[in-house]
Amino acid sequence: MPETTDQQKFVYDFTEGNKDLKDLLGGKGANLAEMTNLGLPVPPGFTITTEACKVYLESGTEPVALRDEVSAHLDALEKQMGKKLGQADDPLLVSVRSGAKFSMPGMMDTVLNIGLSDASVAGLAAQAGGERFAWDSYRRLIQMFGKTVLGVDGDLFEEALDEAKRAKGVTTDVELDAADLQRLVEEFKGIVAKETGRDFPQEPREQMDLAIRAVFDSWNGDRAKLYRRQERIPGDLGTAVNICSMVFGNLGPDSGTGVAFTRDPASGHQGVYGDYLQNAQGEDVVAGIRNTVPLADLERIDKASYDQLMQIMETLETHYKDLCDIEFTIERGKLWMLQTRIGKRTAGAAFRIATQLVDQGLIDEAEALQRVTGGQLAQLMFPRFDDKAKTELLGRGIAASPGAAVGKAVFDSYTAVKWSRSGEKVILIRRETNPDDLDGMIASEGILTSRGGKTSHAAVVARGMGKTCVCGAEELEVDTKRRRMTAPGGVVIEEGEVVSIDGSTGKVYLGEVPVVPSPVVEYFEGRMQADAAAVSDEAAAAAGDELVQAVHRMMSYADGKRRLQVRANADNAEDAARARRFGAQGIGLCRTEHMFLGERREMVERLILADTEDERDEALGALLPLQKADFVELFEAMDGLPVTVRLLDPPLHEFLPDITELSVRVALAEARREPHENELRLLQAVHKLHEQNPMLGLRGVRLGLVIPGLFAMQVRAIAEAAAERATAGGDPRAEIMIPLVGTVQELEIVREEAERVIAEVEQATGTDLRLTLGTMIELPRAALTAGQIAEAAEFFSFGTNDLTQTVWGFSRDDVEASFFTAYLEKGIFGVSPFETIDKDGVGSLVRAAAQAGRATRPDLKLGVCGEHGGDPESVHFFHEVGLDYVSCSPFRIPVARLEAGRAAALGNGGSDSR
Repeated sequence: MPETTDQQKFVYDFTEGNKDLKDLLGGKGANLAEMTNLGLPVPPGFTITTEACKVYLESGTEPVALRDEVSAHLDALEKQMGKKLGQADDPLLVSVRSGAKFSMPGMMDTVLNIGLSDASVAGLAAQAGGERFAWDSYRRLIQMFGKTVLGVDGDLFEEALDEAKRAKGVTTDVELDAADLQRLVEEFKGIVAKETGRDFPQEPREQMDLAIRAVFDSWNGDRAKLYRRQERIPGDLGTAVNICSMVFGNLGPDSGTGVAFTRDPASGHQGVYGDYLQNAQGEDVVAGIRNTVPLADLERIDKASYDQLMQIMETLETHYKDLCDIEFTIERGKLWMLQTRIGKRTAGAAFRIATQLVDQGLIDEAEALQRVTGGQLAQLMFPRFDDKAKTELLGRGIAASPGAAVGKAVFDSYTAVKWSRSGEKVILIRRETNPDDLDGMIASEGILTSRGGKTSHAAVVARGMGKTCVCGAEELEVDTKRRRMTAPGGVVIEEGEVVSIDGSTGKVYLGEVPVVPSPVVEYFEGRMQADAAAVSDEAAAAAGDELVQAVHRMMSYADGKRRLQVRANADNAEDAARARRFGAQGIGLCRTEHMFLGERREMVERLILADTEDERDEALGALLPLQKADFVELFEAMDGLPVTVRLLDPPLHEFLPDITELSVRVALAEARREPHENELRLLQAVHKLHEQNPMLGLRGVRLGLVIPGLFAMQVRAIAEAAAERATAGGDPRAEIMIPLVGTVQELEIVREEAERVIAEVEQATGTDLRLTLGTMIELPRAALTAGQIAEAAEFFSFGTNDLTQTVWGFSRDDVEASFFTAYLEKGIFGVSPFETIDKDGVGSLVRAAAQAGRATRPDLKLGVCGEHGGDPESVHFFHEVGLDYVSCSPFRIPVARLEAGRAAALGNGGSDSR
């Protein structure tokens, strides 16, 4: 192979790469090289690197050396194949395909049959032994090239093809003969000329160069950018371009194309899974335009190729040690491998496959943890349809991606997005999806198609996103133009009617089907353990559910690996008990203001509005026994585990009468000349305390300092409850957290008062309570002065919700309804900073505060209690920073446990930063 004279090499032959060069060659190119090196039948070709794409995207033009490198590799390919690109009597044809580091199915461009022209179509016909094949290949080139390279509306080609089939009286393109296709080629060329103002390019090298540029451009196409945001793929990676000599699956019944999986991507079960389509080329299978036959049928159609494919699949799975997704073509009985990659899979399949591979000795437990994610576990915890519910079955398709999805039927992506933004849950129904449907697929609860199989675009993308999907429901007639679907028996479903789809069974129902908890949730709910150790193997096996057993094993691996403890955000005994069943190792945040909602709200109102010391003492006296009872229940539910109680931190407006409503009452009373002294007094007090921005006002430690005795009452209630539990033989481990501290002086004042109250309770009850006092770091100043604050705090709990608000300067309650959507669409945010920790901003403050705090107090306990504590990516960050625990809502505890184990298995720091 010729060597480049430039310092940087932009083109690699398939023989020069390997699977570890994905950054440079993209996933497709790296794996084509790997298969070539394994001696598998791969059509010869070469790969243009992602570095060339980056140069093009940054400068608007290809690297200077690229054309010469491509020419040298093309020349070598022509010599190897014994024919020239586009040669008139025997043309070499190539495919030009995208291939980024991370799989982005259908999101970027591909062009097949490059090199075919008016001059070479007859030569192809002569070599292939059939005019129909040649003209079919030519019309495919013009259609694909026109749409992806020249920007022609693809519907114009589809409409012309549909009209040709109607004129012939046939339903599939394979029923069109050579003359039909030749006429279609002329019509397609006319469409190109009319829509672009230029003729379809006849020079083969121009075709290839334009196709390469189109693939580069497709990296920044709308659908590719949307997919990257959805999957959190960095936008600066660029795509490689693979130039591969064409092999043809549309040469007749002894040819075909297919997609195979080494295991079922929907369930994870071992067996023969995939789709095959005779006399078909390239994208026909994944596009779902024609319904396929199961891969197992290939054994009957072409046993030699089937046997060879089975051997190759075993070779690839053993080599990659994972489920492999394979694209292949059979050309007149000869098998060719066009692509392999680590296959996308459903959440259930991911857990099953990981445990299977451990049992087969292909991977160890640490590697198994990297094969599953917290996001997948969350999917498995979603409800499923109730099998006992009365339902009206509309039809059945292929169970492509599991889940129970209910929503209003919509028949295009625009409507799906529009309705979902207005709060409607929708099911996107199409004959088949294509990459342009991505935004609608994201917006929908689930996807239903009447065409395609488990390897169709809809199925592959849905599995990657964790969306429920039913494909190939042939008995359902989808009419997108009239916005309706017709089921057997003449039942018509109009747009807006509710349907339910079951991605685990492939069943489609009319109306809303009730749901029941998933068996995985029932597994966690049954974990009545006093610690976070996994439930016994016997108990998991007794569940009788293979998936539950796989989840149990992965959770056991994670719990054995993880360093981070996982606590719960819980405010009552019921939530605490559930959190404990889910594996919580304590409570990281008990929000005491939540204990004063409902009937108790008026009691807090009387306290806040008290004018005299006696009124205040009376209000505090009424609250004390209620608070104590709350804490007794909480400490009993979490006996032996730490419970962090945050002192009252309400935005003040939540506990005051509505100022507008109160003003109306006073005005009406005055107009009627009725007594209104109490209302008027209350209105004056509310006016005095009214705040324009309550979230940044009189709350947290400020409220405790302004209202004498408030925090002392709460500390007394905590201490007396702990003493009562200790006397009863319990093991209460209370931690008292002072909220919204911005300076150490605030904390010192509250701490001094709290220590006095605790000492009084200890003396009165004769107990040693060993209560700890700490603070919540939720203001930038607190983070920046953490070294000082640690002098008065035994623990820090990072309140990342408020810290995100104050760092960014926007309200979590308001932004999503204002500018967040625009920020996400424009790529300013890849993901909401309230969903995943902003490592560069908020994360930097957390890291700095942790380091400064432990520099002052080496035994300082560090945790996080914002909802970031249950976000998979954020958990990895908190592990790396060296926190001791994360705390999140009870339902997210299993996710946090799993991710904490995955972070430890990766070995990415976090051993101990003290």
